[in-house]
Amino acid sequence: MRPAVFLDRDGTLIEERGYLDRMDLLELFPFAPDALRLLNRAGYATVVVTNQSAIGRGIIDEPFLHSVHREIDARLARGAARIDRYYHCPHHPDAEVVEFRQMCRCRKPGPGMIEQACREMGLDPARSVMVGDRWLDVRAGRSAGTRTVMVRTGHGGHEEERPHADLRADAILNNLMEAVGWILRNSSR
Repeated sequence: MRPAVFLDRDGTLIEERGYLDRMDLLELFPFAPDALRLLNRAGYATVVVTNQSAIGRGIIDEPFLHSVHREIDARLARGAARIDRYYHCPHHPDAEVVEFRQMCRCRKPGPGMIEQACREMGLDPARSVMVGDRWLDVRAGRSAGTRTVMVRTGHGGHEEERPHADLRADAILNNLMEAVGWILRNSSR
């Protein structure tokens, strides 16, 4: 079973834009291709796990989400980097679109997307790391049995100021590139 780095999308891999509902709002962090390329070369599976309640709220649809992910892939490819797979949760308890109005295990902080990726891709959560800019990312990783890194990009700076008594990240770092350095230095491979 392979180790993986599970990545939150908005605020971790790309700039936080609220609901990303137009392609012109998509902006990769400048360090993202280099960071992903390092993980690819080190043999980690790279998996995006992203809450996308904008689908359930009727702001975007799944075809648009897939086009965003194809554009991210194209931009990463220009830097010789890749994401191995994307998982998203369209659900929200207050969703406007009835089929997506539910509590589910896949919506972070639930571990469902990470667990699904581990099953489908043959990944070892004990040798993996979840990287995100919110405590809910940390909780999802912990619940799935991964190590966790919170980054200060996106919402991370504000989140760090509101620690949880029952929750700790293995590291809190400035951005994805620093997280990748930490992962590679602390590899349990």
